[in-house]
Amino acid sequence: MHVQLIGFMCTGKSRIGRELAPLLGLPFHDLDRVVENRVGPIKPFFERQGEEAFRAVETEVLHELLAGPPGVISMGGGTPCEGDNLQRMKAAGTVVWLDVPLDVLMSRVERAGGDRPLLAGLKGGALRERVEALLAPRLPFYAQAHIRIEAVGGPEDIAVRIAEALQAR
Repeated sequence: MHVQLIGFMCTGKSRIGRELAPLLGLPFHDLDRVVENRVGPIKPFFERQGEEAFRAVETEVLHELLAGPPGVISMGGGTPCEGDNLQRMKAAGTVVWLDVPLDVLMSRVERAGGDRPLLAGLKGGALRERVEALLAPRLPFYAQAHIRIEAVGGPEDIAVRIAEALQAR
């Protein structure tokens, strides 16, 4: 069974996934990196082809990963919100929501979110408004995860907490 990390951009899904996989003795897959292996860098692809084309490739790659051997998979922020992705993810293993309080999330987005196609060129109040507008419709999807972890602290600590929560299931 797969362990799938979901949450908004900059919640640490990739870093935490890399820490979690060895704790569980599973390989790690970053959905965005697998998509990039197929189409090249995401931002230019997104700008050229549009969000719909990106989501189609993302969903195709997701289905391939879920059909493969068990692993830890870090998802894109919007992955569980597309089509039947969340239902497929839940059927394929345990979905873990990395929940980060908005103020903490904003400091991360301001520091590291500039390369995200959905946030391109935004700063200050406009950036916060965009994050809130993107986050609001995603929260009901994230809330359907099997496990919710407040992803505040170091990636190693969060990975340990996830491993403990998985063991307790």
